[in-house]
Amino acid sequence: MTIDDLAGYLKVKKRTIYEWLKKKKIPASKVIGQWRFRRERIDAWLENE
Repeated sequence: MTIDDLAGYLKVKKRTIYEWLKKKKIPASKVIGQWRFRRERIDAWLENE
C-alpha cells in the first residue's frame, strides 16, 4: 500500500503517517524512494498497539 492507501485504510491523515514514520512507530519499507506498507504487517501492528 502507498501512504494514500494506508491513510484511507486507517482513516487518518497522511501527516499522521509521516509522523509515525519519523518516530519509527509503524512497519514500513522504502522502495525506490517511496514508502510502502504491507496490509498483513499493518494489521499485526494494530493488534499489538
